[in-house]
Amino acid sequence: MSQYNQHFTDLIVEKDEHLLWLTLNNEKASNAITDGMIDSLETVSKLADSDPEIRVMIITGAGKNFCSGGDVEAMEKKTGMFAGESFELGNRYKEGIQRIPRALESFQKPIIAMVNGAAIGAGCDLACMCDMRVASDKAKFGETFAKLGLVPGDGGTFFLQRVVGYAKAMEMILTADIYDANAALAMGLVNQVHSFLDLKEKTRELAMKITHIGPVGLALTKRALKMGRTQDLNAQLEVLSMYQGIAQRTDDHFEGLRAMKEKRAPEFKGR
Repeated sequence: MSQYNQHFTDLIVEKDEHLLWLTLNNEKASNAITDGMIDSLETVSKLADSDPEIRVMIITGAGKNFCSGGDVEAMEKKTGMFAGESFELGNRYKEGIQRIPRALESFQKPIIAMVNGAAIGAGCDLACMCDMRVASDKAKFGETFAKLGLVPGDGGTFFLQRVVGYAKAMEMILTADIYDANAALAMGLVNQVHSFLDLKEKTRELAMKITHIGPVGLALTKRALKMGRTQDLNAQLEVLSMYQGIAQRTDDHFEGLRAMKEKRAPEFKGR
């Protein structure tokens, strides 16, 4: 039995060739994040990262919404992940929802958010934790923490500005405005927008295109890009010289050369 066939709380996991689809499955609450969902996302991310068969991971939401963020009812009642006073709440964040950004930031393979509907609060942040975002024309994005007197405690201040820039991130967070898919595309928050009916097909098309890249070079490129956000040029060049030395002695590199010479598609093995 596949390791992905086991039960994951509030998460549906489906393997599709070299793709792994993760569907947030708390539809009755617009896919609000739960403790069980946090556990599941962390567990599956670790499994997929060490699985050579998986080359791209895709995160989406069940039904008409991507993710509504935190459970507002639980906030009001001070239950679940929102129980306790300030110090305890801070620890709950570190031991709870903040495990998601840590798991996704350390993931070595590309992650695509397929934003099928509303991505609000921590849901918007979750989309920003992914490497790319493909949105439905029904999608909406909002950093609504300010309306509740809160901060983006799941790491939103780290991820959002890296996607849209500091000034736009400030505007989104401080106004708590809601943006439609076209506005999100214009500001660079999403890579593509498609009709709701075509969304899965177009997202899969993008993901499958990525699977045809050599896995070793792909992982090294992602790592270098992330490091490049904080490194100066000399430090980045030092990293790239090391990574290129590794990549140019892989079987995949020589397969790519043979395929180019023979005018055929390469068959990369990830070694």
